Amino acid sequence: MLRMSSPPRLLADASVFPLDGPSPYLRLQSVTVFVRDIDRSLPFYLDQLGFQLVFDGRSNAGSRWVSVAPPDGTANLTLVAPEPASPQHKLIGRRTQVTFVTEDVTAKFREWLARGVRFEFTPRLRRLRNALQRRATPSSASPVPRESQPSFQDTLPPVWGGVFTRFDDPDGNSFSLVSFDEVTHAVEAQRRALLEKLELERRASQELEIAKQVQARLFPQTLPPLKTLEYAGICHQARQVGGDYYDFLDLGNHRMAFVIGDISGKGIAAALLMANLQANLRSQCAIAFDQPQLLLRAVNRLFCENTIDSAFATLFFGEYDDTSHRLRYVNCGHLPALLLRTDHSVERLSATATILGIFKSWDCEIGEARLAPGDALALYTDGITESFNGADEQFGEARLLAALRRHRALCCEAMLTAVVNEVRLFTPHEQSDDITLIVAKSPPSPS
Repeated sequence: MLRMSSPPRLLADASVFPLDGPSPYLRLQSVTVFVRDIDRSLPFYLDQLGFQLVFDGRSNAGSRWVSVAPPDGTANLTLVAPEPASPQHKLIGRRTQVTFVTEDVTAKFREWLARGVRFEFTPRLRRLRNALQRRATPSSASPVPRESQPSFQDTLPPVWGGVFTRFDDPDGNSFSLVSFDEVTHAVEAQRRALLEKLELERRASQELEIAKQVQARLFPQTLPPLKTLEYAGICHQARQVGGDYYDFLDLGNHRMAFVIGDISGKGIAAALLMANLQANLRSQCAIAFDQPQLLLRAVNRLFCENTIDSAFATLFFGEYDDTSHRLRYVNCGHLPALLLRTDHSVERLSATATILGIFKSWDCEIGEARLAPGDALALYTDGITESFNGADEQFGEARLLAALRRHRALCCEAMLTAVVNEVRLFTPHEQSDDITLIVAKSPPSPS
């Protein structure tokens, strides 16, 4: 039993673990190398060969075991200093059966030679044939005519070759350093495959960054002016692109629409659906003069026609009249908007229709509310209310209401920032869903 003086480290390239194989995983753990003094030998392996320390411990009997591993970590050398009178001590300074394989013996030879490693000879070229090829000869007793037999050379494995040398550690233990043509070719193929993979990942990242910039332009770039209402919106996406959507649509005749939506799914797929929904809404605004039902019916129809059957969206559409302070709204399966009154009461503008994109035969009802001086309106997505803390508690509507009330005196932009910061502080782990929020406030009456 080993008593570890420092925690063990698993130094292994994950690519060498065939964890999806039918049999339990098996690998070579270590080969024992006997040395006279571990402290003297260790710098050779760590500093001159560039190996890594895997563990350093002692057995119950007090003997010390130190394991080192080459950079890829596929196997370990365990350094043991045996007692002078033991049979193992006689094995120190002999030729070991340990062979290190590299893709370029000459390059490794020069690197280690510069670090003071002692080699027995400079790298040599070796070309061998399969043992079968060296021993076997064509059979003369074959009943098949000689001219119809395949050439014996064609039936044998091809020549393989490589370069080899040997080097010694401070105790004279000798190791082989070799490269084989097949290994070099395999490493080159793996390197090319890795470079191609990295290039594909770079292109994908670049394209995703472009998609992020394009989607950012889909959010409102200007705020149509209103005399009786201050407003602002914000969206923090969980990924580079996402499926939350908010918009401010100038409907003309002193009217403006507040829109917030949540698209099914995440990532690129949701972003494409979000762009489709936005395009449908903006293109249909002209036909829906003073008739939100016609607008949303057309949007639902187009959404059904242009997307897959499983795609859907929740949406809150609120038409605000800057003259009458009237808000007419359609809530398509979205979270209820929160209307905070000056008397500290709250109105929830709940669903008046089903979600968009599922049913081709679709209709809605119109809800109505008025924003009195000092009232505030909040539209949000479930990325806020369904954020979880470390105790698996949701942020929820109650915390959102409390945050809105705490920061109500701020301007809309500052209010948005403060509320979103509270959500992020509440959730210590990585953001898992898009966070989108719109707030609108009617200035209080002059005292």
